[in-house]
Amino acid sequence: MAGFRSLARQVRDPRSDLALRRYSLRKCLERFAPYGHRATWDHLCARHGIGHEDRAPDPVRLMRALEELETARAVWLGYEAGFAERRRREKHDGLRRPGAFDDWHRRTWGGNGVARCDDPAVHPDAPLAEVLARLISALGSEPGEACPVCAQGRIAWRQDLDSEPWSGPVCTGCGIVVPQPVLTRAALARARRTRLCDLASVA
Repeated sequence: MAGFRSLARQVRDPRSDLALRRYSLRKCLERFAPYGHRATWDHLCARHGIGHEDRAPDPVRLMRALEELETARAVWLGYEAGFAERRRREKHDGLRRPGAFDDWHRRTWGGNGVARCDDPAVHPDAPLAEVLARLISALGSEPGEACPVCAQGRIAWRQDLDSEPWSGPVCTGCGIVVPQPVLTRAALARARRTRLCDLASVA
C-alpha cells in the first residue's frame, strides 16, 4: 500500500495521466484528511477550483491542492512528534495511564479527522494548516468558551455523529466537531442544552 509521500510524488508526476494524478490526490486523503475524507476533498476542490467529478483537472490547481494538504500535514506531524515526546517523558515519570486529552488524540491518529466535519459540505474556509495551527494552539492552552477554529460560541451537541465519538459538540459556524478538552465545563454544558434544531429554529 502506497504511503502519503509516494502518492504525492504520483500527483506531481507530469508524465502521468491527469486522471491518475487526481486519483492519487484522493488516495492521499486516505492517509491524511483533517476534516474527514469527503469534507477534506470538498474543501480542496472549493479552495482550488477543482470540479468534484472532473477527471482531468488543471494540473496547476491539482498541485496547489496537494501543496495545501502537505503544508497541513507538516503542521500535524510536528504536533505528533511533540506529543510522542511528552508521552515518553510522562511514562518515564511513572504516568502510564493516558488522560481524556490523550483519548482524543488516539481517535485522530495519523491526522484523520483531527478537525472532523460531520457534514462534508460544511467546513472552515481558511487553509488547512491555519485551521490545524489554531486547533493545536487551543489544545496547548486553557479550555475556552468558543470554537478554537472560528472563535464563534454557537456550539450545539449532536447525538448522531457519523464516526467516533458518536456524540459531541459541533460548531455551527465552521462545522467542526470541537474536541471536548478545548472547551470549559460551562461551554460543554451549554452545548448539551443546545441542539442543532434549536439553533435552526431561531435562525
